[in-house]
Amino acid sequence: MKKNVAMVALIIGALAVLLPFASSNPDGLENLISTSGAQPQHEPFWNGLMSDYNVEAVGNSYLSAFLPGLFGTVMVLLATFILASSIAPKKKNANQA
Repeated sequence: MKKNVAMVALIIGALAVLLPFASSNPDGLENLISTSGAQPQHEPFWNGLMSDYNVEAVGNSYLSAFLPGLFGTVMVLLATFILASSIAPKKKNANQA
């Protein structure tokens, strides 16, 4: 258990240190839209909870960008754990032989 807590703390620490170095350049889809000349919608149907990877309800700009990164990392780790535990072979109890 201590090993898992240490890994989570290490991941959060790495996010906190590396977040300021995140690229402000558009991702692949945004770059394709801008180079192809397509016009974005003026009124999006829904902006989402963390549009442009920021939480607008948080006043601190660093924390506003840190929270979506942390949320995304936790979701990827959780999905990986669930997938791995569902496809891993089940251990048999020695008493059931």
